[in-house]
Amino acid sequence: MEKPAASTEPQGPRPVLGRESVQVPDDQDFRSFRSECEAEVGWNLTYSKAGVSVWVQALEMDRTLHKIKCRMECRDVPAETLYDVLHDIEYRKKWDSNVIETFDIARLTVNADVGYYSWRCPKPLKNRDVITLRSWLPMGADYIIMNYSVKHPKYPPRKDLVRAVSIQTGYLIQSTGPKSCVITYLAQVDPKGSLPKWVVNKSSQFLAPKAMKKMYKACLKYPEWKQKHLPHFKPWLHPEQSPLPSLALSELSVQHADSLENIDESAVAESREERMGGAGGEGSDDDTSLT
Repeated sequence: MEKPAASTEPQGPRPVLGRESVQVPDDQDFRSFRSECEAEVGWNLTYSKAGVSVWVQALEMDRTLHKIKCRMECRDVPAETLYDVLHDIEYRKKWDSNVIETFDIARLTVNADVGYYSWRCPKPLKNRDVITLRSWLPMGADYIIMNYSVKHPKYPPRKDLVRAVSIQTGYLIQSTGPKSCVITYLAQVDPKGSLPKWVVNKSSQFLAPKAMKKMYKACLKYPEWKQKHLPHFKPWLHPEQSPLPSLALSELSVQHADSLENIDESAVAESREERMGGAGGEGSDDDTSLT
């Protein structure tokens, strides 16, 4: 895979913030993402319980674009199993009850593709969807998967969904032993709307931890499921297995948030159903998502 020319710009989430054209992330981008996952300065801890911690970082330039970081210890789950679960789109349709529709669109390189994902939002907010360029990289016993939003000419915004923008979202999976690992989820997403404060609070203190725990349970069941569903088919490990058509980067463009309709949902009150569901700390399984 041919790498983009080296850049002298500062460390940070460069794929969108530092580039006007669509590019596949290079080694520096992966290193930058890893550093941010491991950083502590500037992050406010909002949740810590049962091996799951959540931090939030508000950006001064636009307080609606907060970052969220969620970390979970995974016992009895090898790093490679968690990596497979995050890649396996067919399995995600089984365990992620929040998904409306998800599919891969095209292959860009041996470790990058373009895909579509739509998900349910907490009622009564509108549901969202996103088109992303996703890339991945094994780093010894660790793994990184990350994405950012792009525009694809055949998949314009839909009238029944709000097109969100992933400025940068991803996972760092770090092996801590032959059958254990730690996963860090880092997201900076523009949901295209002035979201109510209760949504932001719920996301950081309730929905993100719950979604991580749900993913953990899915990992425990994955080996048995995979044995019955094309056990040797893993195109993220064996790119020659990929059935996706190839796509030139020139067919894509960066999805800027300001080019999309802004949905003002700041006055939307949390539904009684959602309040009752969240009061006991469990709620509905249909309101959690990690894109």
